[in-house]
Amino acid sequence: MSESEIPLSTVYPVCHRLLPVALTGLPDPDDLPRILTHHPEQITRHPFLANLAQIELICFQLHHQPPKLPDTIDAYMINPALELIETQWNRLPEFLGDQTIEPEPEAGMILIFRHPHDQSVQVLTPDNHDLLALKMISENLDSRALAMESEASLGQIDDIIYRAIQRGLLLAPPSAIRRDQDFPRGTITDPQRFSAPTFTLQWHITQTCDLHCRHCYDRSKRTEVSLDQGLRILDDLYDFCRARHVFTQVSFTGGNPLLHPNFKALYQAAADRGFMTAILGNPMPKERMEEILTIQKPVFYQVSLEGLEEHNDYMRGTGHFQRTITFLKLLKEMGIYSMVMLTLTRANQDEVLQLAETLRDQVDLFTFNRLAMVGEGAALASAPTDGFADFLVQYQEMAKTSPHLSLKDNLFNLLRQQQNQELGGGCAGYGCGAAFNFVSLLPDGEIHACRKFPSPIGNIFKESLSAIYDGHMARQYRNGPEECRDCEIRPVCGSCLAVSHGFGLDVFKHRDPYCFKE
Repeated sequence: MSESEIPLSTVYPVCHRLLPVALTGLPDPDDLPRILTHHPEQITRHPFLANLAQIELICFQLHHQPPKLPDTIDAYMINPALELIETQWNRLPEFLGDQTIEPEPEAGMILIFRHPHDQSVQVLTPDNHDLLALKMISENLDSRALAMESEASLGQIDDIIYRAIQRGLLLAPPSAIRRDQDFPRGTITDPQRFSAPTFTLQWHITQTCDLHCRHCYDRSKRTEVSLDQGLRILDDLYDFCRARHVFTQVSFTGGNPLLHPNFKALYQAAADRGFMTAILGNPMPKERMEEILTIQKPVFYQVSLEGLEEHNDYMRGTGHFQRTITFLKLLKEMGIYSMVMLTLTRANQDEVLQLAETLRDQVDLFTFNRLAMVGEGAALASAPTDGFADFLVQYQEMAKTSPHLSLKDNLFNLLRQQQNQELGGGCAGYGCGAAFNFVSLLPDGEIHACRKFPSPIGNIFKESLSAIYDGHMARQYRNGPEECRDCEIRPVCGSCLAVSHGFGLDVFKHRDPYCFKE
């Protein structure tokens, strides 16, 4: 059917019902908005029909002949299937769906676009944030300059862009935090396993701690990061993540991060830049948590328990278990997502499931990391490698009826492969995420691929995070052990480098000593 043969009611389903009979037999449907604009006497009963016809024509065109989206996107851009038109009537988008609504004479703007994800054609009245987002991208405005000019935070400005992306007004480049082309794929075909939307900086802002745990990985003396240094670090992190088109999370830790004299200022600065924030710390008083909530609710607050009360207090200090249980109740009252981490050793392996049951209704997520025999943890005995698979089976079985149990350890995926079950993301969502979707930053500027063992890849006071991330050592840690390259599930496993290091293995060559793959 040619364009001239398309029924007017198909192109203009609402207008057609309101048109005078004389206008229902046009030879070319595209002429209707022009005719109504130049002959307003034809539509005295519904003077808004010229604008409405323009909207319906664009909707029809976007639905049947949308502009082609680019194959690749290198920078934020306005959706090519978007039209911004001026109107002399408001409430027209609502009128399209409900003709009992009465449009009113008032000049304004209308957005008509085809959503890039679900392909739906949408009509809306843009708000100031929509228009600002389009202006920022069309005129290539700098977010920092705009934030200073408008006295808004950088995060507030960027949120306007992210909101416009979610609404389909803007198109965003894909994440540049992605596995190299030569990274082993195994049998994994899901592209989401090779590209991360978020980058996490695990930031140890201080070594100061109110505990002295027997398995502490690092009690060395390190200069505490100053406020000025911290602000420069956050700016560098912002530039790094913006250039790689990813969201940013800062996980504040230490030591105990809340003991840093400038913790509140650094936390505020991270929130002001639009970063998600999390805390890995110790139980704190209610008033300190209220201070944090006035700035930004953390994505989660993680504390640690090492077993049932007697063993935990032997490891972390008398009274720590009960203080932590009380603190978990406080987090629940305040609506803060709570996590409990356990370091798995030979001494506490038999207590893990009992502790998990104790915490069933008290914590949002419980998980464990295997001991890395590093620092003071070198004096402890690791869980036995023989029988580790059996322990995973028991844990996984309990997890079926205990939704707070997380299958974090990479080797759960090896177990699930053997059981023909769906694979998870492993330790960091991408198997070992060391120097991939996270790095650890120490108080004196040292950056490590993973905090659980010495894995230095650079110093942020000497070079940018971007240069460090793209450097040779970071790439080595991302590539992982050579012995894992041919594994079918490499993208969601890749061993635990910290555990291998603790066993004296070469982390770039040898697979995880707990690996039970034949």
